[in-house]
Amino acid sequence: MRQYGLYIDGQEKPAPRLMDSLNPYTGKVWAVVPDGTEADMDTAVAAARRAFDEGPWGKMTATQRGALMRRLGDIIARDAEELARIECNDNGKLYREMLGQWKYIPEYFYYYAGMADKLQGDVVPSDRSNFFIYTRREPIGVVGAITPWNSPGLLLVFKLAPGLAAGCTFVVKPSEHTPVSTLELGKRFEEAGFPPGVYNVVTGQGSIGAHLVKHPGIDKLAFTGATSTGKRIAASAAENLTRVSLELGGKSPNIVFEDADIDVAANGAIAGIFGASGQTCMAGSRLLVQESVHDALLERIVARTRQIRLGNPLDEATEMGPVANEPQFKKVMEYIDIAKDEGAQVCYGGQGDPTLGGYFVQPTVLAGVNNTMRIAQEEVFGPVLAVIKFKDEAEAIRIANDTRFGLAAAVWTQNVHRAHRVAHQLRAGTVWINAYRVVSFATPFGGFKESGLGRENGTDSIREYTETKSVYVELTGAPRDPFTLG
Repeated sequence: MRQYGLYIDGQEKPAPRLMDSLNPYTGKVWAVVPDGTEADMDTAVAAARRAFDEGPWGKMTATQRGALMRRLGDIIARDAEELARIECNDNGKLYREMLGQWKYIPEYFYYYAGMADKLQGDVVPSDRSNFFIYTRREPIGVVGAITPWNSPGLLLVFKLAPGLAAGCTFVVKPSEHTPVSTLELGKRFEEAGFPPGVYNVVTGQGSIGAHLVKHPGIDKLAFTGATSTGKRIAASAAENLTRVSLELGGKSPNIVFEDADIDVAANGAIAGIFGASGQTCMAGSRLLVQESVHDALLERIVARTRQIRLGNPLDEATEMGPVANEPQFKKVMEYIDIAKDEGAQVCYGGQGDPTLGGYFVQPTVLAGVNNTMRIAQEEVFGPVLAVIKFKDEAEAIRIANDTRFGLAAAVWTQNVHRAHRVAHQLRAGTVWINAYRVVSFATPFGGFKESGLGRENGTDSIREYTETKSVYVELTGAPRDPFTLG
């Protein structure tokens, strides 16, 4: 059994209180981690502040920071298989999915390492002949990062890579359900040569996350998780005017028009909702299908869903693992019951699978859903697909946008004009055309409405970890009247 300490100021620190990390496939304890306190969080914030204010991190050049980031990327690439297995044990997701994520994560560090010394200010034309004015992009400071349990490594790196490139330091509070990979990263930071205090991890219950949010030593908060929690974080952060980036929930529409390739669309619909056992913010949980192809598409989806292999996430033959923890299992099952009570038809699934142990939910397909049902409006975060009919393009767009979320969407059609026309009208941060669940470090990732505030990736994300300073340089050196502006 693995046992960990807190990672603060460049070293592992013992904690008087411990908590278990359960493997959702076996239901057994596989690791023991610290149950941190508010005092531990204060210590971590102080370490991050020293590293930022006193150096050596705060005194490094952007080129030096980039070199460390590239080295960290190389180490993660070397250890991708180990880190993938760790996350499988922690959250029950498929090894092949986690391995794909950890092999891709180094690309984030390489990309932003290259951007670190490309942050440039502007020379501003002055209205005064005796002043030269320019702006600088400077790091915001100490970042508090709060991460979820579904893809803890990848969603942390969304924040880490641009923030480190900008010159920020971090205090990370991972989900109490999946803390181990975040702690393991500390060893890699140390091996890469990062100065102490740049990366700090405090594991524990939600109360220490709330303490981090309110901490006056935090300059920016970056959170990925439920919209309800994001609202509380934004409200708490406002007390200190702390900057906030939020990547929140979704109820994303996957829209299939009658001219789509039905076989390809069926595969896309299945990947969109049953990949990661539906535990992804961008899951295509609402399948909008044009009436003329509804029955044919539903038949294909149900047939393929029946064949999905549930089992051990570490087995490469497994196609879907368990949900990550008991509270989530209960939540998903409750939503299935609500959908049935509201009149949805269970075409397949709808039950747990006790024969496999752990927290398995059968992949579930619900037909006869209308967009007013709770199953169509609320985020389930599980392997539950709600199928909704539409008549024409206008109705598809209306239904797709009739939600308080706006994270992702997809359009399936062979009509290139329709594809772009519909994509432009969808209120979603990411829209795929004839594809689903593709992300890149080079493009923004975030949402409209209640799905987020700010962007996690892309060329502009590094600017969310910097602020602009204006510098006025008096050119003559002549004495000035101290009581006169300008």
